[in-house]
Amino acid sequence: MPDFAEPLARLIQEVKRLPGIGQKSAQRIAFHVLRAPREDVDRLAAALRDVKDKLGLCARCNNISDAELCLYCRDPHRDPAKICVVEEPLNLIPIETTRTFNGLYHVLHGSISPLRGIGPEQLRIKELLARVQEGGTEEIILATNPTVEGEATAVYLARLLKPLGLKVTRIAMGIPVGSDLEYADEVTMSKSLENRREM
Repeated sequence: MPDFAEPLARLIQEVKRLPGIGQKSAQRIAFHVLRAPREDVDRLAAALRDVKDKLGLCARCNNISDAELCLYCRDPHRDPAKICVVEEPLNLIPIETTRTFNGLYHVLHGSISPLRGIGPEQLRIKELLARVQEGGTEEIILATNPTVEGEATAVYLARLLKPLGLKVTRIAMGIPVGSDLEYADEVTMSKSLENRREM
């Protein structure tokens, strides 16, 4: 690896810590920053600081927010009777992109993973139960990831919530639209058959 001046080497190391960024990408980004006008770099630095200084968690759903309530919880047109439970704030994006869900969200900030030492008490499950006990909730949609941890979390939540008289549903999983069956693994194919619907 070539030697760089210390500030540039430090920037490369810091950029490399970002997810999905390897050595070459980190070098390209660092050299871009080096060549960029000072104003561009100042705007980038200010945006990075603002993310840490001006964002927190929504008091109701634990989504990222710049106010006490996030934009979904503040929206009077959303249906408070439906709560979609996701693992991370990033998981809201694909759901919102569909423009078919108009309920509210609840972000757990993780999934149950005994191997990583994460149990139900480390997640935002107590807050979800408190929301449900306030009344008005009719359906909980469990949209945890289709992983072993996501499934374990969904099963755990279903066992907690069903006795409360709520409709508890799980997002369907299976073959993605536009793909070929020959590329589906056995778990995906099994889920597709399990979640089939009448036509």
